[in-house]
Amino acid sequence: RLRRALDQTTKFGDLIGASPPMHEIFAMIRKVGSSRSNVLITGESGVGKEVVAGLIHRWSRRADRPMVRTGCLAENEAALEAELFGRDKTAGTPRAGRFEEAAGGTLLLDEVADLPASLQAKLLRVINDGVFRRVGSARDLPANFRLLASSRQDLEDRITQGLFREDLFYRLNVIEVVMPPLRERPEDIVPLAAHF
Repeated sequence: RLRRALDQTTKFGDLIGASPPMHEIFAMIRKVGSSRSNVLITGESGVGKEVVAGLIHRWSRRADRPMVRTGCLAENEAALEAELFGRDKTAGTPRAGRFEEAAGGTLLLDEVADLPASLQAKLLRVINDGVFRRVGSARDLPANFRLLASSRQDLEDRITQGLFREDLFYRLNVIEVVMPPLRERPEDIVPLAAHF
């Protein structure tokens, strides 16, 4: 009865949908929530990638810890590095970065395809070694967060163009959640209209 009820539901947390693709997304969130694996959430702008990330966090063992979101597009690469890694007092005003703010919780890197090449290499080190350094510091700090990433762009195309590291792609894409656009799931129009 519970399975039937879940299959007929149109709401899962903040996601609305009655279509088979959305029920697959609901099931996927339940499965990956309890995992420790990195998750890549892909789909066009406006399909709800950030909502999916929030639900994965909510279904995780880290739900009682912070969910930190940060965008990867930056006009100033140094400012983005300080935002992610933090800044030591030797490099100016000290501040904690997003990696520290997400300690024990979940970090969402929104639009990871826009991450500059030099920061891609540094992020790869964080994933591989489980440590990071604040800008201007010589001391490693533990990277204790679950990593989620989202992208509206096709990362494999970006790899082909030489704009994204292939090794980083495979580290981020341990599990992929593909959010379908509304035009591929017209059954969801009525539940969405009723909700809004």
